[in-house]
Amino acid sequence: MLTEPGGGIPFVTNSRQELERCARLLRAGSGPVAVDAERASGFRYGQRAFLVQIKREGAGIWLIDPEAFEDLGTIQDALGGVEWILHASTQDLPCLSELGLWPDRLFDTELAGRLLGLPRVGLASVLEQLLGVTLAKEHSAADWSTRPLPEDWLRYAALDVELLVELRAAMIEMLADAGKLDWAEEEFEAIRTAPLPGPRKDPWRRTSGMHRLRKPQQLAVVRELWETREALARNRDVAPGRLIPDAAIVAAAASQPSTVPALLKTPGFHGRAAAKEGPRWVRAIQAGQAAARSKEGLPQLHLPLDGPPPPRAWRDRNPLADRRLKTAKAWIGNKAEELSLPTENLLTPDTLRRLCWAPPERIDPDSVADALTALGARGWQVSIVAPILTVALLDPDPA
Repeated sequence: MLTEPGGGIPFVTNSRQELERCARLLRAGSGPVAVDAERASGFRYGQRAFLVQIKREGAGIWLIDPEAFEDLGTIQDALGGVEWILHASTQDLPCLSELGLWPDRLFDTELAGRLLGLPRVGLASVLEQLLGVTLAKEHSAADWSTRPLPEDWLRYAALDVELLVELRAAMIEMLADAGKLDWAEEEFEAIRTAPLPGPRKDPWRRTSGMHRLRKPQQLAVVRELWETREALARNRDVAPGRLIPDAAIVAAAASQPSTVPALLKTPGFHGRAAAKEGPRWVRAIQAGQAAARSKEGLPQLHLPLDGPPPPRAWRDRNPLADRRLKTAKAWIGNKAEELSLPTENLLTPDTLRRLCWAPPERIDPDSVADALTALGARGWQVSIVAPILTVALLDPDPA
């Protein structure tokens, strides 16, 4: 069990003078840089970073409070051309980009673990499997917006980057021995160069439990309650679920209470926020009802599909595509097992479904490879799965 960073627990950098010193030392350091970020998910609004951890040979570990600065452009400038090591980079890159931070090169230890076929790919598990060291993860769900941060939390944060450089070195050797290093580099670059996700269409539709509602008017109430909660949460800088949970929104949309006392009897509407803001929630319900009475304000039960329908409907709607998918899925799964890869890392389920539902008019290895590339598959994936899928598309009913 690793309980202490090698150089001790760093202090938190929250002054311009110390940030400039950090940048100078990072620029003068050598080798790749280990980077991590801590958010306050479930406590504060959004997914911004409340602590950034950085370690580079010759510079030591730095814990930076991003709330003290407009951005961290000076750190970005210091790390130009340097390879960044992150664990599960897709989780941290969005919040780092908000601070003006983005890697010129990337190594993702979590994704490398998947490509190596490791049974568990959490950081503590990977360190234990490859370096014989384990980390305590007791503060992973903490409120990192707390100030000042407790010493135990700072220790935990520093340890998250303490061994990433050594872990990268071990993984590079293993990937090279397995003939997968080129695959990994292509995957890392695909993550690094991918655009960040844009705003989601109708984000209120992700309200948990909403599938139980069957009437458009109920959906209109969900939308108004969700948007009201979102605006209030943004204004107060608090996680929306701390005001009222999704279950409360769904329950209110189902029963649509018209008074505050009736609302407070609805499951989920308890606690100070529910009672104090009772009139606000009732007004939102009334706004949803009014919107439902106008054709323009009535939401559709389901958004138009972006892609093929759910596979459970294929047998009736497109039997040939259904047979293609079942055959192709089995064969891709076998190949992934042979390569010691999770199936979804060999080819995403969405890409497989789209290809089987609408294959190219002329089916041969070249046309299938082109279709996979157009759907976002990487070169190494295409070279492996295109021949397999060509046969599956041409012969969906093998003996």
